[in-house]
Amino acid sequence: MIYLLLLSAIPLIFTVGNSLSMRVVRSKFAEKVETSVSILVPMRNEERNVDGVLTSLLSSMHLAHSELIVLDDYSSDSTAALLGNYPGAQVHSGIELPNYWLGKNFACHQLVTHSTGQYLVFVDADVRVAPSAIAASITYMNSMGWDFISPYPRQIAETFLERLIQPLLQWSWLSSVPLRYAEQGKFPSMIIANGQFMIIKRGAYIKAGGHKAIRSEVLDDLELARLLTKSGFKGGVADGSEVAACRMYQNASELSAGYTKSLWRAFGSASGSLLTSLYLFSTGVLPFILALSGFRAAWLGYFLVVLSRYVSALRTRSTPSAALLHPLSILTLIALIAWSWQKKLTHQLVWRGRSVA
Repeated sequence: MIYLLLLSAIPLIFTVGNSLSMRVVRSKFAEKVETSVSILVPMRNEERNVDGVLTSLLSSMHLAHSELIVLDDYSSDSTAALLGNYPGAQVHSGIELPNYWLGKNFACHQLVTHSTGQYLVFVDADVRVAPSAIAASITYMNSMGWDFISPYPRQIAETFLERLIQPLLQWSWLSSVPLRYAEQGKFPSMIIANGQFMIIKRGAYIKAGGHKAIRSEVLDDLELARLLTKSGFKGGVADGSEVAACRMYQNASELSAGYTKSLWRAFGSASGSLLTSLYLFSTGVLPFILALSGFRAAWLGYFLVVLSRYVSALRTRSTPSAALLHPLSILTLIALIAWSWQKKLTHQLVWRGRSVA
């Protein structure tokens, strides 16, 4: 039992340490950015997000020279028609997806070719940014001497399944990666990034090879950040919950499809996925089972992990109420990992109508 308790304490130790030391982008950091900025938004069947994301981006402040460029990637809904309502945005139609490219990677690659800015700001369609978000992020990035920054947006969760899974996004890296050490770039596998909102200096992007170098990677954000780090550029993740928010999925079907398309790749290999699942079960589920079975000491293990979830939620403006459901969250995540591998091995992975296998 003592070993189980020690194992359960690890997430809390990492979470508290990272919560006290992690980088944070705040609106008050914003200074006027004189260098040119390209805001790049890939869209494929995003009719429900067009108005929200473009309205927020067009309200951006403190940018002396900026351009907003949107790529309509063969949308079959009313995305293209809605984009016509925003003359402040440059709208381009995507070209046919080449072999060995994944859709979003090629869309981002095309956006860069249409851009002229020295800062490349990649923003997903489901993200909403504060008026000072981009300027504050660039200001903070430059103050750190970084070449790229990933301000992690606040993750909005409304349905029950979202509340089970979405808070695990930040908790997973807050509870497992020493962020300040990871920034040194000695171990690219430790690099954390989120492509929902990511800023890269143009020179660094081009010298590293950009999305072309990771054309077939399903975890494009992580792989791009690791590519930049391997190429000698500096950067990292920051808490961007004050300046950006994102609701990734709005129902169980979308969430399941979104996670199964990429979870098979998240832990490196099938054995890595298995070991990670065993660790998550041992720290997040087993203590609760043992506690219910009469082992009183196991309650301590359960509450240690729950406390790590609670600290993570407070730090990233997530959903604290879901912390007590951590065992159910982990069981759901393990099921999604297994389902992702099943779809990968049977070549059934599909995202937005395109094969990912």
